[in-house]
Amino acid sequence: MAKILFLMTAADQWTLADGSKHRTGFWAEEAVVPFEAFKSAGHEVTVATPGGAVPPVDPASLSPEAAGGAEEAARLRQVIDTAPEFAAPAALSDVRLEDYDALYVPGGHGPMEDLAVDADSGRLLTSAVQNGLPVGVVCHGPAALLAAVREDGTNAYAGYRITAFTNAEERMAGNAERAKWLLQDRLTEAGLKVETGEAWAPHVETDRNVVTGQNPASSAPLAQELLKKLG
Repeated sequence: MAKILFLMTAADQWTLADGSKHRTGFWAEEAVVPFEAFKSAGHEVTVATPGGAVPPVDPASLSPEAAGGAEEAARLRQVIDTAPEFAAPAALSDVRLEDYDALYVPGGHGPMEDLAVDADSGRLLTSAVQNGLPVGVVCHGPAALLAAVREDGTNAYAGYRITAFTNAEERMAGNAERAKWLLQDRLTEAGLKVETGEAWAPHVETDRNVVTGQNPASSAPLAQELLKKLG
């Protein structure tokens, strides 16, 4: 049995370029689908957030349109509402990396608001990649990698081949013109090699101990790749 740490957002609002706030949080599918895959494989999951706040789910991710139907939307909501892991997270500042075998970061725009600049999250992600722990990150979750900065100011994931929610997908979703910055651009500027696949289609990249997924549809295949690394 492995112990997997879920690094999750505590932000329920995303600050846009004009200073207005957009309702956000974590994307339901990106948390629940891997959570169920890891638990079904017999592994233990611990959720940690900035300040130990209960991670807020983006309500848009629980719409029937986003979830693939009303039945699946209700199922996702039930898991989020009843799983004790989501209800009682640890504070990132209290987490010791040596207690875990892998890290996973689900997306939603929330990580762009807090994890992208969170020192504790950055510390854990930096240590994880340097120590060879499996790291899984999906969709907007790679925003958290922006905080993984070494003492010399370089990004710990620079040079890694990854994928993330693309500029094209952000434009299609209607958010690109309103955003302060675009994830694909920031990751590229930080030295990461962002590979883009077809919009909305499953796309997973694996480079050494780092597994990344482009969008919500990539959550399930990413979870399977991360499970392979856990043996």
